Amino acid sequence: MEGSEELESSLLTQPWAYVRFDESTFLAKVCFRDTGYILLISDLSSVWYESANAETVGQRSKELNKRLTVHVSSFLNHLCNLMCPLLAGQPSATTAFSCHHSPSGLRLHVKSELSGLPFYWDFHCCPAPLEMVFRHLVRPLIRMNLALQCQVQELISLLLQKDAEIEDYRESGATLSRDRLRTKPSGRRPFSRTSGEEQCEELGSLRTCYGELGMPRATPMSRFSKRCWTISTESQE
Repeated sequence: MEGSEELESSLLTQPWAYVRFDESTFLAKVCFRDTGYILLISDLSSVWYESANAETVGQRSKELNKRLTVHVSSFLNHLCNLMCPLLAGQPSATTAFSCHHSPSGLRLHVKSELSGLPFYWDFHCCPAPLEMVFRHLVRPLIRMNLALQCQVQELISLLLQKDAEIEDYRESGATLSRDRLRTKPSGRRPFSRTSGEEQCEELGSLRTCYGELGMPRATPMSRFSKRCWTISTESQE
């Protein structure tokens, strides 16, 4: 039987996706199995999650869908069929999603149909544990940022080599056939200074984020995380 730890390990392999409920935008990822599901969702200010096993799903389905008598696995399969298109950016026109904040967390309400009857579901999400946030967000984003910094250094090195190559052509008497192709030397300092200033600014936000991570509420994310995740999402498209 697949436990909650195995479900979370499977969740690590799932991509993040942008979703919109009412006027609110979130990042979310979810993993469904026959034994339950785990959902992780964030509004880039707080992070919530729910991990539910088959017993929890069965009990909640009886409370919310008294007229439906299908097996728990059918509920899980139906939920998966509702959530996966949503995360893929293709939500069903017959399914409605809404979210409600509360002091204890976030509740995501789903309204659809199953076997011709109304189907309702509530995801009861509570603040995500600190280790889960680090495992699914902070550590991947830091690794991503380091990789991007390496790519920036490689690009700077390539630009400097191109500058030297162009200068050698000029000194040899070569001229451009079209003047509009003329460029100025890239130079390392202006580019590096701009990047450095941005990194210092973002690292300041990251330190603030680390200082707040121990607060007894949904874990906050820094602007550093938002910016890096936006870059990551764009690079995957």
